[in-house]
Amino acid sequence: MNDGGEGRPAFGQKSAEVVVAALFLLLGAIVVWDSVRLGARWGADGPQAGYFPFYIAVLMCIASAVNLVLALLKKEQRAFVGTGQLKLVLSVLIPSVVYVALVAWLGIYVASAIFVAFFMRWLGKYMWWKVAAVSIGNSVVFFLIFEMWFKVPLPKGVLERLLGLD
Repeated sequence: MNDGGEGRPAFGQKSAEVVVAALFLLLGAIVVWDSVRLGARWGADGPQAGYFPFYIAVLMCIASAVNLVLALLKKEQRAFVGTGQLKLVLSVLIPSVVYVALVAWLGIYVASAIFVAFFMRWLGKYMWWKVAAVSIGNSVVFFLIFEMWFKVPLPKGVLERLLGLD
């Protein structure tokens, strides 16, 4: 297997194609099922709510099934991603997932300040005063832009409630 110089392969291209095709097939099946639940027929007054999603999902299922079969029939097993590359992707993906989870609990402004601070300090190795200035300043600027200027309320957390900003 060719790993592109990024360490040993984490998993192969065939495995990746099988997993992605299966996930898209599952997603399409869920949409088909829910579209039928909503109504996927042509009613007296036009299409029902699930009509167009049903047919798009059927096409998605067909395409996914074809891709799944083609992936399973593949003989050549090339590296999809090396361990080094996968570690780089996960070093951004995992903190991003944590950030999204924190938004619901801490609010978008506090979670964003933590997210920016984490990346500045962990990956950028910036000094703490720069980390604090940029991460807090960024959240304050976005609070002013969205909440004060555009009047668009974004998710608030415990700190904003304590400060009376909700």
